[in-house]
Amino acid sequence: MNALSKLLSLPDSEKTPLGLLHTPAEIAQQPDTWLSTFEVFRRNRDRIQEFLERAGVGASPSLRPTVFLIGAGTSDYVGESLTFGLRKSWGSEVIAVPSTDLLTHMEDMLLPGSRYLWISFSRSGDSPEGVAVLERARKIRPDIHQLVISCNGNGRMIRESTGQPQALSISLDDAVNDRGLAMTSSFSNMVVFGQCLARANDLVRYEEVLRRMVQAGREFLPLAADCASSLAKDGYTKACFVGSGPLRAVATESALKVLELTAGKTLTISESVLGLRHGPMAALDKNTLFVCFLSGNRRIQRYERDLLDEIGSKGLVQSRVVVEAGGVSATDSLAEHCLSLPGDIEDDYRPAVDVIFGQLLGLFFSLRWNLQPDCPSPNGAISRVVQNVSIHS
Repeated sequence: MNALSKLLSLPDSEKTPLGLLHTPAEIAQQPDTWLSTFEVFRRNRDRIQEFLERAGVGASPSLRPTVFLIGAGTSDYVGESLTFGLRKSWGSEVIAVPSTDLLTHMEDMLLPGSRYLWISFSRSGDSPEGVAVLERARKIRPDIHQLVISCNGNGRMIRESTGQPQALSISLDDAVNDRGLAMTSSFSNMVVFGQCLARANDLVRYEEVLRRMVQAGREFLPLAADCASSLAKDGYTKACFVGSGPLRAVATESALKVLELTAGKTLTISESVLGLRHGPMAALDKNTLFVCFLSGNRRIQRYERDLLDEIGSKGLVQSRVVVEAGGVSATDSLAEHCLSLPGDIEDDYRPAVDVIFGQLLGLFFSLRWNLQPDCPSPNGAISRVVQNVSIHS
C-alpha cells in the first residue's frame, strides 16, 4: 500500500480524531471527479456558449471583452493557472484578478467604455469579498457579463446571480465542495472546468486530453504520496516552489497548501523560475525543500535546469524535487528526487495533475507537525470560509 492508501484504509473512528476524515479522500478522488466536472460542462455547454457569445467571446477583435478571472486565495490561483490557455484559445486579454483587490480598487481597474467578461471561481460561493465584488459591479457597471463557477450550489454567489440579465452561474458536483479546510479537489475541478471553457468549441479533442490527465493523475497519486510521505520525515521548516507559465500557479498553490496545512510551521515561498534570483533566493537554506515544476517546453526548461544546477552547486538547500511530464529526465545531478507524470501532457493542462504533489506535501507535513489536516489551524487563525470581513462602502 502507498502512503495515501494507508490513510484512506483507516476506520472512520481513527480518521476523525486525527483530522483525516476528509482531506486524504478529497485529494485521492481528484482524477475521477475531473470526468464528472467534464460532464457538468457538457450538460451546460449550449447555454455557456450562448452566454460567451453575448459577452463577445469569438467576436471581431475590436468587440472582444477583457476577461477577468476572479477569486480569493486558492480560487485566485485557479484563474492564474488558466490565463495562458484562455488567452490563446479566445484571442482576448485574460487577466487573473484577486477579488480582494477588486473590492478595494474596482474603479481603478475598470476602463470606461471597455467591454468586460468576469469569470468568478469560488469553492463555497460565500466568500464575503466575492459576494461583495459581484454586488458592487452590478451597481456601478451593470454591463459587465458575469460567469460564476462554484462548488456550492447553495452559496450566495450562485443564488444571487441566478436570474440576473448579464449573469450565468454553474455549480459543480457537491462531491468537490471540499469539507476539509484546505481546497484540494475544488481547486483542480475548477481548473478543469476553466479548461473546458477554453476548448468549448473543440470539446471532443479536449476530452482526449482530459482522459490522459485522468490516467496520469491515477498513476501519479501513489508515487507522489510515497515521495511526500518520505520527505515529511525530514522535518523541513521551509519549502520553496517554482514554476514557469501556468506551472507558476501550481507553485503558488502548492506553497499555500503547505503553509495552510502546517499552520505556518513550514514556511513557504513561491516564485517564477527566473524571478527567484532577484531576491527570494536569499531565503533558501539547509532546512529548505526546493520543488521545481519542470516545463515540457525545451527552451523554458533550459532556464529551469540552470536554476536547479546553481542551487545544487551552491549547496543552498537540503533537497531538490523535480516534477516533470512526458518522460523528460532532469538527471540525478539536478535533483535528488524526480517525479514523472505518465503520458504527454502540455503545460497548459498540467496544473490539475501537478498540484497533487503540493497537496500531498501539505497533508504529510501537517501530520509530521502533529496537526489535524482537516482543521490544521489550532489557534483559529484561518477557517474553511473566511469570516468577519467587514464590507465598507
